[in-house]
Amino acid sequence: MTFISILFALLFEQLKPLRADNPIYAQIQALANKIEASFNAGKVAHGRLGWWIVVGSLTIPTALIYWLCLRLSPFAAFAWNVVIVYLTLGFRRYSHYFTSIQLALSAGDEDAARRHLADWIHRDTSDLDVSEISRLAVERSLIATHRNVFGVFFWFLMPVGPACAVMYRVAEYLAHAWTEPEHMKNEEFGVYAAKVFYWIDWVPARLTAVAFAIVGNFEDAVYSWRNYADRWSDEAVGIILSAGGGALGLRLGEPEEKAMVLQADATAVDVDSLELESQPGSEATPRALQSVVGLVWRALLLWMLLLALLSFSVWV
Repeated sequence: MTFISILFALLFEQLKPLRADNPIYAQIQALANKIEASFNAGKVAHGRLGWWIVVGSLTIPTALIYWLCLRLSPFAAFAWNVVIVYLTLGFRRYSHYFTSIQLALSAGDEDAARRHLADWIHRDTSDLDVSEISRLAVERSLIATHRNVFGVFFWFLMPVGPACAVMYRVAEYLAHAWTEPEHMKNEEFGVYAAKVFYWIDWVPARLTAVAFAIVGNFEDAVYSWRNYADRWSDEAVGIILSAGGGALGLRLGEPEEKAMVLQADATAVDVDSLELESQPGSEATPRALQSVVGLVWRALLLWMLLLALLSFSVWV
């Protein structure tokens, strides 16, 4: 049932993609903002309580409805699975940004590409050149694909799959909603949300990196993963981008400044040369965006093949 549920949800999303500003997501964001406003008193314990309230209020009803559907009929449980996977997956949710950037760069319209990228990553892009626009688009697409697709796949395979999928997506949202905004960066309230998502995403992030390595340049992906993943402050992001960059043969990410200082102290060589050494591969170009599309689709097909084999083994 798991494989068929995901397959139907992917087909529905191809026909009718769920936009990022849909009413259901808006309600979840409103709930998270309300809990943060009510419980944020500047302590980690308050963030822990707020996290469990938000996650519990969404996952427990999902699990109860799934249990009720199982009691009623396997078809009811299947329908509920498809609905939840459709709502939690986001294979095409942000693809319009990526496609717009790709088309703008292909047409030589750098200003339009900067505008689309700024709308996507919510930062100033006015001083970026074509290579930097391409690199950021590639990085964003790899991370978005992991968190909106492959991470959901993994948790949907767990017992009470629909509730676990909801838990993953809500935890992912809280991890950045309660830590990344300017007014939350120095708050302890979001520390728990970030830590718990680190563990929730620990296995899925590595499975995504493995998938990129298998369907891309395996040797370069593994080499980059082993040697350069720790250059990023976010471990999961470092693993995905280093493996994805190696699989594509691209130089992705910006190594952390503290790592560069440590290397400079250890080797007493020029920092600029270290930066080049620490990011192997070629510079990203507009052509790289098409390579990313191919990598993501191959990784998706690999996941679906593994799910199909797992489902077949269970039936047999």
